[in-house]
Amino acid sequence: MAISISRGRTDPKIEKLVEALEQYSTKHPTADISLYRQNSVSVRIRIVDPSFKDRGRQDRHKAVWKYLGRLPDEVLSDVSMLLLLTPEEQLESFANQNFEHPIPSKF
Repeated sequence: MAISISRGRTDPKIEKLVEALEQYSTKHPTADISLYRQNSVSVRIRIVDPSFKDRGRQDRHKAVWKYLGRLPDEVLSDVSMLLLLTPEEQLESFANQNFEHPIPSKF
């Protein structure tokens, strides 16, 4: 699946994150990946991947940080949320509401 920037403009840091997430997407073609810039210092990322089923949070994070961890600290410092869900969890996740019904940042 494609990576979507759900709202806002892209910028060099978003582009770097997209490049890393495209590598993840290549290995996990059924993953649905979206990200957006919440404000000038905050990027939120959501990955909904069926392969997360029966995997704990630590294993999920290891799988994703394998790609994100290659990025410079100046890019990673903007990541304020990394939401890793199965499709079933997406329906129940309170944090997922930030992607489905975002509240604009006051910054």
